[in-house]
Amino acid sequence: MRVRWLAAGVAVALTLSGCTAPVALSDSDGRVQVVTTTGILADLVRNVGGERVVVDSIVPDSADAHVYEPTLRDVRNVVYADVAFSNYLLLEAQNVIKALDANLRDGVPNVSLAEGAAKYAAEIIPLVEDASLDTIWLGMRVRGTGREYGASRASDVLLSAVEVSGPGELVAYLTESFGGPDFYVNSTDGFDAADGYRDDTAVLPPDAHTHMSWAFTAPGVYRLTMEARLAVAQGAKPVELGRQTFTFAVGVDPHAVGGTVLGAGHADIAVDVDERRLYLYADPHGGGEVRQEVYDPASTVIEVPNKALKQVPSGQGYRFLGRPGDKVYQLPQAVLGRHVHGEIDPHLWQDVGNAQSYVELIRDTLIGVDPAGTVEYRRNTDTYLAELSMLDAYVAETIGSIAPANRYLVTTHDAFGYLAHAYGIAVAGFVTPNPATEPSLADRVKLTETIRNLRVRAVFLEPNLRARSSTLVELAREQGVRVCSIYGDAFDKDVDTYVRMMRFNADSLKECLS
Repeated sequence: MRVRWLAAGVAVALTLSGCTAPVALSDSDGRVQVVTTTGILADLVRNVGGERVVVDSIVPDSADAHVYEPTLRDVRNVVYADVAFSNYLLLEAQNVIKALDANLRDGVPNVSLAEGAAKYAAEIIPLVEDASLDTIWLGMRVRGTGREYGASRASDVLLSAVEVSGPGELVAYLTESFGGPDFYVNSTDGFDAADGYRDDTAVLPPDAHTHMSWAFTAPGVYRLTMEARLAVAQGAKPVELGRQTFTFAVGVDPHAVGGTVLGAGHADIAVDVDERRLYLYADPHGGGEVRQEVYDPASTVIEVPNKALKQVPSGQGYRFLGRPGDKVYQLPQAVLGRHVHGEIDPHLWQDVGNAQSYVELIRDTLIGVDPAGTVEYRRNTDTYLAELSMLDAYVAETIGSIAPANRYLVTTHDAFGYLAHAYGIAVAGFVTPNPATEPSLADRVKLTETIRNLRVRAVFLEPNLRARSSTLVELAREQGVRVCSIYGDAFDKDVDTYVRMMRFNADSLKECLS
């Protein structure tokens, strides 16, 4: 009854909205109805399923899977699906996962390919981020799974600011791809317990991390008190996870405040769902997650030094920080745009060997749903695996033909760790200017020196993320460096299959770096 009601409601809503987009999945088609989260996964399924399946992806081509918001049509397709494939490892936006998990019929296989592919010999590597900033890089993190409370990947952890003391205002916010702020903490309008601190709350899935900017309007010592709750499911009573106060030394001597000083590297205000407590999780030396340790907030001070002093940029979007030209102390977001992720790099398909593991898992899942198609699924898979083996050799040979001294990849999205690992190309970094202000002279000098010192011949942009890349494009042109394309998470009208995407990437790297 729930499924029939939802499908009918969605159909009415589509009619009223005047939407004429065709619906890919239905209950009147004799083929296996498959929904995937991304176009890359849909292409893999089509190669395995052949004529026995019809496939549609939630995230359309050219869209960004990290931030995509599902539509009514997407929900309708989920309702009719016989099997669902996601990548997960926090690749997709949480609302995509919620739309999938909440609307699949009971008993329909719901397969997370990146996690399941490990049983098929896929190689999984950590997501190592080193933004090389001049100040500490501070985010928010959820550690643990909360399984003992019944939490799933569709559950939410709410990390709320409930009180701030200090000489000025404290604002923690995320800068979206097109420049607009999205607030997590904003002391300028107070904290409202009556609505559950709704306007001062970060919502994250279990085992996730997010970036953000932190701004302080005056020098001095600030103390931020935060509470955390676990919402296992919509409507369920939240599980209280603890309360903690974090101390910031802004433009003053942090050692005079007392305790351990964190002033560099990567750190997070973290809530541990399994241990039900909040703490600082930090790598004060930089270099990645594997070196991070737990720090007690009661004896730790987060340093916001005088070199973090910035000017408020012009435009209405940043009036919450003050008037244009006012000085604020700021810890930068480091990576532009919404970017929630876990500790494992989710972009497994950039290594063709991992895509082969996906294909084998897809084959076995389809056989379980449609045993009558076993022979066809196995035949299609064998043919496609042979094609992928040739693709793997082509990518290796093409990238291998680039002189080692020229194999440096500079881009704006940290999505190519598997490509680098599998085919011997170094990720020199992704651009990290302070996204809340115009890039400073120091930012530009640093990027210029990187390009010059490594003799970088080209920088690479994903076609669907070009709006985030104006600084990189401008500096590359100033230095006479080519701006080339590379595909990470999404297809477009020019590159619309996985094989074409990987061949394009290899050819683009060779052409632009040789």
